Amino acid sequence: MLVGSAVAIIAKNNNIFAARLGATDYQLSLVQFLPQMLVLCILIPGGLFADSLYNKQRMVIAMLAAAALGMLLCALSPFTEDYAIPFFLVSLSLTGGAMALFNVAWQAFFPEVIDINIRNRVLTQRTRFTISANIVMPLLIGIVLANSTLLNKKIIAHQGFYAASALLVILAAINFHKLRALQPAEPKRITFFGIKKIIKTLLGNRQFMVFTGVALFFHMTWHIDWTLYFIGQLHYLGMNEIMLGLVVVGSTASQLATLKFWSRMNERHGVVLPLTFGILGLSLCPLSMIAAVSLPVSAGPYAFLVMNAVSNLTLASVTLNLYQCLLHTVDKEYRGFSMSVYTALICLSNAVMPVIGIALYRALGGDLNGLRTTFGIVFAIRIAAAGLWLLAWKVLSRPQSLI
Repeated sequence: MLVGSAVAIIAKNNNIFAARLGATDYQLSLVQFLPQMLVLCILIPGGLFADSLYNKQRMVIAMLAAAALGMLLCALSPFTEDYAIPFFLVSLSLTGGAMALFNVAWQAFFPEVIDINIRNRVLTQRTRFTISANIVMPLLIGIVLANSTLLNKKIIAHQGFYAASALLVILAAINFHKLRALQPAEPKRITFFGIKKIIKTLLGNRQFMVFTGVALFFHMTWHIDWTLYFIGQLHYLGMNEIMLGLVVVGSTASQLATLKFWSRMNERHGVVLPLTFGILGLSLCPLSMIAAVSLPVSAGPYAFLVMNAVSNLTLASVTLNLYQCLLHTVDKEYRGFSMSVYTALICLSNAVMPVIGIALYRALGGDLNGLRTTFGIVFAIRIAAAGLWLLAWKVLSRPQSLI
């Protein structure tokens, strides 16, 4: 809950803060690109390091401490004046890198703490907490920013958000110290020949390779329009901070309302079928933006709030099941490395695709018609991602890999 709250605060704070520091559209795309590129460089070594540890808990705590430092540095960005944007991007990259290594360590630590028979229930409860944080925090941020009329006061408020996130992450590190592994994995000694064996094992795991391929394509279609939504909401729909917060509240409330349904569906049918519905449902999100910006300015923002909330009714399935699907396809002996490879590929998508989305939008005119056309293309490739997942269903649904 603490980590989820911290992530919810900074995730919805980064683009607005960068824009207020004077970032251009291109620099806004770097808010995603640069942290993800750093993550790409450190994930696989981090996964190997996690596999070599007997006590992964220490790595979890250390990465949370590093993330807290990065958040505090983000808060100090305005004091660097002319170098505010570069300083902010570097600080944000440090935060993103630390959180990525935290996720690697956490994902490898989780199966050591939680028995497989209660895994779905525990992840459902965790997802409920994080979704709740994603409802409360953006709404709170929107209210605070909307009540600040002057730019310097808004910037001070942003700085306070980063400081609060750092405090929450430090509290989370203290809380993680109380956990103990019930079934600790044996540490792996890392050598050149050992890495060669690990790679051979990974490539020979057909289910992991199939899952990684279809999941990567889905994420590429998911990540391409992330920055475009912010541009559409801010420039074409004219949403203020409260409205931007309500967008997040609407989508996360949809997840919270349907989470129990997807969790029960997991218990009855496994995680592949619900995840298929989740991927298909997210295809509707681009249509929400196309429809909203085509309406009169007075109605567009409110229509988008409703349509976006409806489009996200299946998102809880994606949030809940992608990790479970990954967990059941990775090789248990080299879990940390396999998860790092998968996460590195997803981070590559997260780094590159928003930039590609902005480039496509500008190539199509960089105007309202260009925005509509870009989201139309995104809709088409998301439908293709759902179709690809259906083709892989037979391989991923084998009972020896997925419960």
